Amino acid sequence: MKAMILCAGLGTRLRPLTERWPKPALPFLGQPLLRYHLAVLKAAGVTAVGINTHHLPEVMASTARAECERVGLPLHVVHEPVIQGTGGGIRGLRDFLSGDDFLVFNGDILFPVDLRPVVAAHRSSGAAATMVLMPMPPDEKYAAVEMDSGRQVRRIAGRGPGAAALSPWHFTGVHVMSPRVFDFMTPEGPEDINRDVYVRMMEAGLAVRGEVVQAYWSDLGTPSRYLATVRDVLFGQAPVDGLGEASPFAAARRGEGNWWAHPQAHLGAAKVAGPAYFGAGCVLADGARIGSAVAVGAGARVGDGARLNRVAVFEETEIAPGEELVEVLAWGTHRVPAPMGS
Repeated sequence: MKAMILCAGLGTRLRPLTERWPKPALPFLGQPLLRYHLAVLKAAGVTAVGINTHHLPEVMASTARAECERVGLPLHVVHEPVIQGTGGGIRGLRDFLSGDDFLVFNGDILFPVDLRPVVAAHRSSGAAATMVLMPMPPDEKYAAVEMDSGRQVRRIAGRGPGAAALSPWHFTGVHVMSPRVFDFMTPEGPEDINRDVYVRMMEAGLAVRGEVVQAYWSDLGTPSRYLATVRDVLFGQAPVDGLGEASPFAAARRGEGNWWAHPQAHLGAAKVAGPAYFGAGCVLADGARIGSAVAVGAGARVGDGARLNRVAVFEETEIAPGEELVEVLAWGTHRVPAPMGS
């Protein structure tokens, strides 16, 4: 089985970080976000991966090549000079994907889920596509996927043929598709897989199913959500140990306090409350004070008297002596507010 990871987004809500990294290449607890996706897909039986690129294409492609080589998955890359949307992006990999059912995975989520039952349910159902769904997250305004009692999707973001007694669900950004989806795509130009292609399929009578899963899911598309996801992983609310070597804790040593550190991290006599994570080659001055939900990236330096609480420090960033940061993403000279709320 093959898979596509959607990697062409601009990441405007995460600027200035996405002026350096496309979202799937963003460092997250010591490794590119893409590494987590590949672990999930490989565990589901995926044997080859395709991506589309647009924003910072060289960075995205080189990151994907390194990560796919790391886990032994062949990589196919298609560049989009003009961004094509989710439907157009999938269409661009038609030659790569069209031999069999395939998975599609959003590149900016953390979703450590077992997809094997989803794939099995899709294949046994004979559906043209299966959307992986979850209960709607509280206090969020994601567009609903509405499904009938037979697990047939009948409306997406208010579009589609509809039916009586529909229930609203949250779309995770993961699908299983048959090659029949390509018959309902326009020959060229941007389009959305959910709001355009699937609606055409439903109106033509093809089955688009929903498969509900119970798992941790987070969209990392804003500074606040990125930092909240760091917090969730460090506090054990996002179970990543099942990802094996892709877990950020797999190669880290556990400190006597509530923290994990790469073997090449240098904590000195810094005081760490935790939970916290320290990447390869980072250096903490003896007088640094680290609170909770803190991630310090590879090669970063935290000066004497600096105080960090609910902060993600990106690679090679220097926190000045005496600097105090709370609910911030720190990269280079940038300090991006990331309020996580209650």
